[in-house]
Formats: sequence, C-alpha cells, structure tokens
Amino acid sequence: MENKKSLLEKLLKTNLLPLAFLGDSVHTLFVREKSLLKDDAKMASYNSFSSSKCKAQNQAFALKQIIDRLNEDELEIVRRARNAKPKHHAKNSTSADYSFATAYEALIGYLYLKEDQDRLIEFLNSSLE
Repeated sequence: MENKKSLLEKLLKTNLLPLAFLGDSVHTLFVREKSLLKDDAKMASYNSFSSSKCKAQNQAFALKQIIDRLNEDELEIVRRARNAKPKHHAKNSTSADYSFATAYEALIGYLYLKEDQDRLIEFLNSSLE
C-alpha cells in the first residue's frame, strides 16, 4: 500500500475531488469522536451534533473563519478544490456553500496526508466553533 506522502503526490495531480472525499471522512470521524465526549449519552444526540457539524453550510463557514490563516500551499488547495466541478451537490445547501465545503474537505484531506497534525487539528476544531 502506498504511504500517505506518495498518495498525496498522486492526488495533487487530479482535480482534488478525491482529496475532498478523503477529507470528508477525516472530518466526519473527528466530529463523531467529539460528539462522544459530550455528556448526553444518547444516540440521537450524537447524530444530531454530528450531522449539524458535518453539513456543507458549517464546513463552508469553517473555511471562511480560517482562510486568513492559510499559507500559500493551503490557499492553492482551497482555490483548486473550489474550482472543481463535482457532478452533484448537497441537497440542502447552496452551490456556493457546497463549493466552499468541498474546498474545506480537500484542505483537511491535504493536511491529513501531509501528516501536519497541528494544522489539521487546528482547522478541524474550527468546524466545531
């Protein structure tokens, strides 16, 4: 199996939607783990918290909150992912929110594969604020 760095190099040669696909999984896992830390130990509460934080509108908002802190490489990932042309978008979001959410997910996927844990956790936490 390829290591993360070689997978990142491979995905950077694409339109970045596969990177967003990976980032979505990383973000979802992070949010679900955080939901389990809440005091309310009911599945409905876990699901409600997680779905609210993982929706496109929240991810778009998270990206807008951190955009000023991104370095050149991260901004390039965001730009390329925002310009990607997915074949569909979330049914309960605007196309602008979906575009920003895709960019946020690609950034998360990029940081995950780059193994930049500090930036990854910093930006994942932005989606919980």
